[in-house]
Amino acid sequence: MAGVKDYVNSKVGEHRKQIEYHVEQILKLIGEDTEREGLLETPARVTRMYEEIFAGYEIDPRDVLGVTFDEQHEELVIVKDIVYYSQCEHHMAPFFGKVHIGYVPSGKIVGLSKLARLVEAVTRRLQVQERITSEIADIMVEVLQPQGVMVVVEGEHLCMCARGIKKPGSKTITSAVRGTFQSDPAQRAEFMALIKD
Repeated sequence: MAGVKDYVNSKVGEHRKQIEYHVEQILKLIGEDTEREGLLETPARVTRMYEEIFAGYEIDPRDVLGVTFDEQHEELVIVKDIVYYSQCEHHMAPFFGKVHIGYVPSGKIVGLSKLARLVEAVTRRLQVQERITSEIADIMVEVLQPQGVMVVVEGEHLCMCARGIKKPGSKTITSAVRGTFQSDPAQRAEFMALIKD
C-alpha cells in the first residue's frame, strides 16, 4: 500500500498552470515585482509544494489501514510522537505537532507504520486540529473495530503564533476517546501516563 508521500496530487498537477498564474497574481497584488530574480520560479515552487502538502486529497484514509492481521492481543497498543504538518483551513497557515494513538484490539491489529500513514493521509489537506483528532479515532473504529481508541493531538498553529494574538510557543491539545476508553478511567490514565515524555 502506497503512503501519502508516494502520491502526486493530480488535482494540483492537472491545474498546475492555473495555480501558478494565481500565485503570480497574489504576489503582484501584495506589491511584489514578479520579474525579480528571487521570484521568477516562485509560482512553480509553490505549486510543487501544494502537490506535497495537499497529497491527502488523493487517497481515502481508510485504505491506509486496509491490511489487518488476526491477532488475539487484547492489551493496549500505543504509537506516540507521530510528527505531522497540516494547513489551517481558516488562514491556510501551517500548523504542526505530534499525534499519539492508542487502541485495544479485538482480534484485529494493523502494522504500526500504518498508523503514521493514517496521520499523514488525514493531515495533508486543509484541516482543523479538532477534526484531525476525531477523524483518526473514527477511522480506527470503523476499520479495526477495536475495543477502544484514544487519540491525543498536540499542535502549534502559525495563525496564532505569527499573526493575530502572536503567542509563539503556545500549544493546542485535543483528544478523542472511543469505546472502552470512554468507560474505563484507568485505561485513559494508563494511556496518558505512557505518552508522557
